[in-house]
Amino acid sequence: MLGRTASSLFWMSRYHERAQNVSRLLEVACRGAIISHSGQEDGTHWTFALACSGCETGYKQKYEELNGRNVAAHMIFSKETTSSVRSCLELARNNARAVRTGITAELWEAINTTWIEFTDVNPQSITQEKLPDFLAWVNQRAHLFRGALLNTILRDDGYFFSQMGNFVERSDNTARILDTYYWTLLPDSDIIDDGSLEHYQWSAILRALSGRRSYRFAYPNARLKAFNIAEFLILRTEMPRSLAHCYDWMADTAEDLAQFYGSREPSLDMAADMAKDLAEKQMHEIYQQGLHDFLSDFINKNNLFAHQLCEDYNFA
Repeated sequence: MLGRTASSLFWMSRYHERAQNVSRLLEVACRGAIISHSGQEDGTHWTFALACSGCETGYKQKYEELNGRNVAAHMIFSKETTSSVRSCLELARNNARAVRTGITAELWEAINTTWIEFTDVNPQSITQEKLPDFLAWVNQRAHLFRGALLNTILRDDGYFFSQMGNFVERSDNTARILDTYYWTLLPDSDIIDDGSLEHYQWSAILRALSGRRSYRFAYPNARLKAFNIAEFLILRTEMPRSLAHCYDWMADTAEDLAQFYGSREPSLDMAADMAKDLAEKQMHEIYQQGLHDFLSDFINKNNLFAHQLCEDYNFA
């Protein structure tokens, strides 16, 4: 496969995953603003979305006032914001169009229709009341893309590079959300009253990663607890957005890619090493190392893996 084709498939999946991640963060912020005990916007919910998505600096440069309408405009419709939903969907479509003949009709239709319907939306029509439904639509379209990818693409090198893009982005998102509010997950934060700011932030982290209900299944007899949440989102492989789950997938995909090409590039060993390290880690060891230090190190290694993958397979 040509390097530019592999690159397009990698980034197609990565940008679609990012669009959903941004949408989920906004959905959590919107929910938090609606159920706020004070009944007024204190900015906590919107700051959470901006900080976790990496959009905070750009927002401050453009807007003086922090409110839901401005945040939604910046994170959904802004053409200048590289991580906005609009930018991600457009870049995903551009990458898919570059390899149009290498993907299935169902996958292209899912991508193209999403972009066409998105561009038909008037940003001014998405009021605070309509925002949750619109974000739900973005999430549904992301699931449609993922379903078309998993159910129609041949299990060849194109599929493998698409999977790599998806899980590199997903693991980066999980790590950044955790690192943004890592201090709420430290051991001395475990005893927190329901209704407190810290308790809201725990719930927000789980909701942003689609893990609120799954957490209850994984820890059926436990209340929200910092140690359990950190373990759930870092080490529990049955959680689809945990760091361990993402690198479990990438290690398996690396093996498939090595067998497909009959050679083993350095990036594939990096994926296997990271998966092994997460499988052998215990949560108390991560706390001893320092949760912030661990997450920062993971984000760096994840970026290095993505860069090495690009180098190994000559991404354009």
